[in-house]
Amino acid sequence: MAKILIIEDDLTFSQLLTSFLSKYGHAPESANEVRKSLKRIEQETFDLFLVDYRLPDGTGLDVLSYLREKSLTQPLIIMTSFNDVRTAVKSIQLGAFDYITKPVNPDELLMIINNALGKKDEVKKEETITNDDAIKGKSSIADKLYEHINLVAPTDMSVIIQGESGTGKEYAARTLHAQSKRKDKPFVAIDCGALSKDLAASELFGHVKGAFTGASGDKKGQFEVADGGTLFLDEVGNLSYEVQVKMLRALQERVIQPLGSTKNIKVDVRIITATNDDLKSSVANGAFREDLYHRINEFKIQLPALRDRGNDIDLFINHFIKLSNAELHRNVKNLSDAAKQLLLQYDWPGNLRELKNVIKRMVLLTPGETAEVDSLPEEMIISINQAPKPIGTDLKAINETNERMLIIETLVKVKYNKSKAAKLLNIDRKTLYSKMERYEIE
Repeated sequence: MAKILIIEDDLTFSQLLTSFLSKYGHAPESANEVRKSLKRIEQETFDLFLVDYRLPDGTGLDVLSYLREKSLTQPLIIMTSFNDVRTAVKSIQLGAFDYITKPVNPDELLMIINNALGKKDEVKKEETITNDDAIKGKSSIADKLYEHINLVAPTDMSVIIQGESGTGKEYAARTLHAQSKRKDKPFVAIDCGALSKDLAASELFGHVKGAFTGASGDKKGQFEVADGGTLFLDEVGNLSYEVQVKMLRALQERVIQPLGSTKNIKVDVRIITATNDDLKSSVANGAFREDLYHRINEFKIQLPALRDRGNDIDLFINHFIKLSNAELHRNVKNLSDAAKQLLLQYDWPGNLRELKNVIKRMVLLTPGETAEVDSLPEEMIISINQAPKPIGTDLKAINETNERMLIIETLVKVKYNKSKAAKLLNIDRKTLYSKMERYEIE
């Protein structure tokens, strides 16, 4: 049983969620504003947060920022309409576990919640590469990527892995570790973006009892935990300037000093860092130390976005279908032409992570062997069919664009039932077919 805080201003929908989650043995509670929810989080401990993106006094990202500020690691799931899906993807980049679009599919919601709670309960192991995403592409860009990994892995060089969110930076770091001479030693991964300013130094370098308020005992830092192995610092650009100074000393002198201690501890770690952005700009504006940048940037690996990987996407689609079939006890063997075309045309702002989640949802919603387009998220259909807004003051062009979008959204809402769509649009079927042909809506 999990204690879940539902943050949703639609009281009817909130009550439905409460009833649904209670039915499956959870203990849901609710709040309808950001302000009220933060007060509840301050007073109580929850296992998971289910948060509407648009709230009367803010957004779900405000709740997410508060959790990160307080170093709370419980998973947060964003609920959003398909019009806000790009913002939902952004929320994942900022640390949300996942998102789900409204109207919410109960089976999908339950799957995401179970995944989030399972992830929360996982004990981090010092593991070799058994990652679900462990499949290599066959494109020239993939060949070049693995050529670089194979080249630098056996060395002790510090590596920066750069790429968009969801491109597999931690998997690349684990691959580097698994192919190194340190493979039998610990691999420790830290999300620097989730560390609060106050606790980052303690997390990395440790502390002794009484070092600060709340330090009730000695604690090993992650540098010491990773001794002999690899320390992976994701979103390293989020570290404060003070922590950067301590980190530079740790790398140059191979010693750390726990907070509140005068004792130096020798450490031998290989540093692999990752970032969504180019740290050069952070160096230029003074947010990141130039000497530390050069120390961690002995070799750079650029991970390609999924949209740039050509036919590799076919391999990943088939791979994730296979994994999802096994996990969800389904037997999806084929994709309809429309579903396949949609998957190939979408630009995947969330990259491999988003693809994996979409395929898992698709498999869950497919009872037979062939996945149809209606098992894919509505926002994908909207995104692909959405024409660019006309520039200027051409009233006719603007009206046509709005009409096209309204027809597409209505068709998606009624799962392409033309009769229902025509009725909702207050036109006859013949007129609807004519407009669909005119606007090239499939």
